[in-house]
Formats: sequence, structure tokens, C-alpha cells
Amino acid sequence: MIVGVPKETLDGEKRVALIPASAAELTKLGIEVYIESGAGLSASFTDEAYKEKGVKVVGSRSEVFSSADVIAQVMGPGANPQNGAADISLMKDGQILIGFQEPLTAKESVSDLAKKKVTSFSMELIPRITRAQSMDALSSMANIAGYKAVLMATEYFPRVIPMMTTAAGTMKAAKIFIVGVGVAGLQAIATAKRLGAVVHAYDVRPAVKEQVESLGGKFVEMELDAGSSEDKGGYAKEMDEEFYKKQRELMTKVVAESDIVITTAAIPGRKAPILVTGDMVKGMNPGSVVFDLAAERGGNCELTKAGETVDVNGVSVVGPVNVPSSVPYHASQMYAKNITTFLKSIVKEGKIELDMEDEVVKGSMVTHNGEVCNSRVKEALGL
Repeated sequence: MIVGVPKETLDGEKRVALIPASAAELTKLGIEVYIESGAGLSASFTDEAYKEKGVKVVGSRSEVFSSADVIAQVMGPGANPQNGAADISLMKDGQILIGFQEPLTAKESVSDLAKKKVTSFSMELIPRITRAQSMDALSSMANIAGYKAVLMATEYFPRVIPMMTTAAGTMKAAKIFIVGVGVAGLQAIATAKRLGAVVHAYDVRPAVKEQVESLGGKFVEMELDAGSSEDKGGYAKEMDEEFYKKQRELMTKVVAESDIVITTAAIPGRKAPILVTGDMVKGMNPGSVVFDLAAERGGNCELTKAGETVDVNGVSVVGPVNVPSSVPYHASQMYAKNITTFLKSIVKEGKIELDMEDEVVKGSMVTHNGEVCNSRVKEALGL
């Protein structure tokens, strides 16, 4: 069995699906690994490093696709609107594809994979159950994004973060407000505290208060009925507009008092909820920063523009895209672990064996035998 790793072709994507160490794990299972030359270079993994682990480095992208039984990517066709269609044209009947796919929105890509009779798995759809934690790529990348969001936000901030007492006077610690206490939010809280900030955080799920406080942050409590705000996996659910309207009213004062606001609320397959209005931004002090990790989903801030920084009376509203790719070495390391663990779960004695009743396989499989087989995807795409 051959697993192929093509070079990522989405603009700005520096990650690679398998690193040398993870490829070595697969070769021990009797799996051959082919990788396109230079695929790991942006993440600091050289062709030589792969060769030392028994990986075959090939010069042609088409050779990777034509040789492999399984294709492992970071950004699969649906998540790569620029060049994803070209990759689908290289795929063959019965081939397996594993990667981020944007399956809840990329209707054309999903349909084309089905027509090609490709069995595709979406890393976004890995169920968040205990057994699948080491396969949970969304959480892995959210960890990286939460960490880097704080560092990137400070680049726009014209002051220091920690309190400093110097011969020239004392500088106050920055106040950082984290909105959304999922994986990214928790990592942002921890990183902001390490830098010496005064950290406040808010989430629609009151149950996360203990987690916020365990990291040294202060949980902002609001008088809202959030009884149905958590799904069975412990993650925040989408609320109705009336809830968000009242939430925005209560948040206005906290936002105005904050130096940096980092928003993290994204809902797969849907537009991100507006949590920070334009009026809230206008009420912030000049030099303040709103860093919107949900920019690619439309943004949690009303003024966010994906891939741009908007100046609003001296307040920077930053709309970053693909933040995990800005830490490509460790993001690739974590993602490769997710992919490798997933592969190990479906490979028996060097061959793919798909248990269609397995919760992980059933939950993450998008296309199989010429059909879109995932009920969640079919519903989202109206198929």
C-alpha cells in the first residue's frame, strides 16, 4: 500500500500532511510513503530528512497521485478553491483522500470526488469523542491558532503587554479579552497570561468558567439564558439572533475597557456570529486591537475583512487567514500525528479495511462508491 503526500498548492499554505517521523511510523507498518519533492520545505522538513526515514521522494505531482492508494493532504480540493479541481483531475477510481475538505460548503468539490469514485475523508468531521482525540485535527490547529493569535495581535498594539516598573516610570499591563473559550480561546488565555496581560474571557457556556480561572483568567459573567448553548460533545452551539443581540449589549462595556479583543467563535459550515459590532469598536481607545480568528467564516466583528487590517479611528480590526500555517513546523507535526493515527485505525496488515459501522469512519467519510454518503454533508449541501 502506498500513501502519497503532494505539495500543498493553496497560496500561503506552508504545512505538510506528513512529517518524516510520522512517515517512518507508517513504513514500520509495511506502508510505502511517496512525497512530492519540496513538499515539506516550507515547514522546515527537507527531502533528505524524508529519504532518511525510507520515504520515496518523487519530482512529479502526477506521479504521487498515479502511484498512491491513499492521498494525504492538509488542504484537500474543497479547502483549496484555487487549485483543488486540478488535483481531482489527477485522482482515480477507488483512491482514498484524507484532508481538510470544507465538506459542508464545497458542493462542487464533493460532487466531483463522488463522480471520480474517490473515497474521501474530511478531517473537519472527525467526531469529538474520547477515542478520536488524537485524530482531532480541528483541535490541533485551534491550539496553534489560539497561541499565535495573541502574538500576532501584539504586533499591532503600540504598547507593552506586561506591567513594567522602570526608572522612567511604571507601564500598566495590557487588558486582553478573549471571546469564545474553546480550544483556541483556552490557548489564547494561557499565552496572554504568559506575556503578563490581565486576561478576561467570555463564553456562552457558563461551565467553562472553571477552565478560564485555572489558567489565571477572569471569567466575565453575563445574565443570559444559555441553557441550550452546549452540544453533546461539550462545544458551543449556534444560538438565535435575540440571544446574540442581548449578548452584544452586555459585552459593550467590557470591549470598551479592553486593549486587545480576540474573538474565536466559528461554527463549521456556517457564517460566524457577530459578537463585536462597529459601535463597540468605535468605543475602544485608539491603539486598541480586535483580532478576529473567525475572519474566514465572515468574522465575529462586524467590521472584519478577511485577509485585511481595517483602521477604525485608530483601532486595528485584524482579519487573519490560515493562522496555523504561520507556525508550519509544529502545525505539521500535530496534523501529521492526527493523519497517522487515523490511518492506523483503518489499516490492518498493510491493507485498508473500512468498518462502515465504526463511529470515526462513518462520521468523517464524505464520498464512497460514487456517492456522497455523509448525512450531515448531504443535508448541508441540499443533496
